[in-house]
Amino acid sequence: MDDGTLYSIGELARRTGLTVKTIRLYSDRGLVPPADRTPAGYRRYGPDAVARLALVRTLRELGLGLDTIRRVLDRDLPLGRVAAEHAAALDAQIGILRLRRAVLVAAAGREATFEEMERMHQLATLSEAERRRLIDDFLGTVFGGPADRTGPAAAAQRSLTPELPERPTEEQVTAWVELAELSLDPDFRARMRGLVEEHASARPDGAAVPPRPHAVAVTRDVVAAAVSSGVDPGSPQARPVVARLTAACAVAVGRPDDTELRAWLVRHLATANDPRRDRYARLLALINGWPAPDPLTPVLDWAVEALSTTGTAR
Repeated sequence: MDDGTLYSIGELARRTGLTVKTIRLYSDRGLVPPADRTPAGYRRYGPDAVARLALVRTLRELGLGLDTIRRVLDRDLPLGRVAAEHAAALDAQIGILRLRRAVLVAAAGREATFEEMERMHQLATLSEAERRRLIDDFLGTVFGGPADRTGPAAAAQRSLTPELPERPTEEQVTAWVELAELSLDPDFRARMRGLVEEHASARPDGAAVPPRPHAVAVTRDVVAAAVSSGVDPGSPQARPVVARLTAACAVAVGRPDDTELRAWLVRHLATANDPRRDRYARLLALINGWPAPDPLTPVLDWAVEALSTTGTAR
């Protein structure tokens, strides 16, 4: 209720905690107009000025400009709409800050050079369309043709495609940067392409195959239990595991379970046994929010050794 009390600018400063200079600025901008002036021209403010200044200070701390605040106070703009628009702008700024921090953390962790950090920053700030083009180029190299969205290899290619969320966590951004760098590595591309070609050549009909070759998936399914149980790959206990492995792989690639298949399998699994492949899979899972996959390296190590020591003789 208005009790008719008028405050000098100094009294208003003491009541609000704002400086005289700040209140004078707000008054000059029409945010807190004086209610009256003394005969000497000094400003006097009504009781409502305290509440208006409290609102102005809150809106300023939230980042709103003085012109916008004046329009809110004058009821030209609904406060709810202004708050929603400002919240959206802050979301965008937070996203940018998250990207910047992720790049700095990653650069500090690897003691990156200036050139490396610049490349990391470029990768982190790619648009969704640019990220898609980068991965499509990687998939095109691996599969020997344009990225496939609907054909026989579509599901396999989706299994290799990162989908960074609209609001990624710092860990997801960092994972994306590393995965993007890995997908640009010519040697890694050539290794992945070689796996696809070698698996295709193992099938009599030359049919298209997924990027995660059946031989690798079968090996994981058949051998994982032996690895976790601590079975020595050179022991007699490994022989039945090897027999199940070669039989299953023979079915997968459509050829006889013979010495030639086993020699191919040793070569194929040794080629597939690249730590970067495990790393790509873990980064992909983090970006896409999938469960972290078990590493393939221990399984492939075991299978190659077991095949080499027990699997060539029948």
